[in-house]
Amino acid sequence: MTAFDAKELKERFNPDNSLLHRQQMIMLEMVVELDRICKKHNIPYFLYGGTLLGAIRHNGFIPWDDDLDVALLRKDYLRLMKVLPDELPSHIVLQTNDTDPNYFYFFAKLRDKRSLLEEECPYDQVFKERGVYIDIFPFDKMHLWTHLLSEPLQGHTFKIFRTAKNRSWAMKRIRAITWVNKHITFPVLRFISRSTYGNTLTYDYGIPFHIVYDERDIFPLTTHNFEGVQLSVPGNSHHMLQTQYGDYMQLPDLNQIQGHVNKLEIYD
Repeated sequence: MTAFDAKELKERFNPDNSLLHRQQMIMLEMVVELDRICKKHNIPYFLYGGTLLGAIRHNGFIPWDDDLDVALLRKDYLRLMKVLPDELPSHIVLQTNDTDPNYFYFFAKLRDKRSLLEEECPYDQVFKERGVYIDIFPFDKMHLWTHLLSEPLQGHTFKIFRTAKNRSWAMKRIRAITWVNKHITFPVLRFISRSTYGNTLTYDYGIPFHIVYDERDIFPLTTHNFEGVQLSVPGNSHHMLQTQYGDYMQLPDLNQIQGHVNKLEIYD
């Protein structure tokens, strides 16, 4: 295990009452709400990605981390999407491409309505909701080749947005591509995988990248301390993190840290 000075890292990156620390506390509030709702409805979820890494290595946020990721199997994700709107407090809102016409991602976000966040990438500029967020990723079983086929189909929308000279025209194209993929292309690919027993576990269609996981590393779930709260994590978090990061206990070059946030306003 790599030794590091947790106090020194906190003082350098996210001291109490710093803007990043305040953002992290908003994200923590949202994931605690998500945890409450999932427990109430018996919906299994787990911390994922850098958030899982933070839980295992730091017992909370990676000190410089400015996002929070959770994941579910697609069948549980669909159940969660149904119950969230009626369960969330008024200052937290669900964002999907059903609730926000310009949101062309195929995973959900919970957004805080008491803040405004501008990311380094420009995609969020057209979203209806733009507060501090947490990401909710669906995982599903499929043939890997079908996911590889799907990635450029939705991934092309990001290039359209980045290179657009006319943002309004670009969004019309993006909304049309997203609709076709959501209602035609991805259901066909999902049918192929299910009818021919595709068993690769990765991100659901529409998320234009993939990491392959073993479901046995995820379930049964357990819990781990995250900022003083016990949250759900994969049963074999060690192998999950090894798969994604390699030697995950080794700190990166702290002089090369780059965040997602360009501008953040938090309204007291």
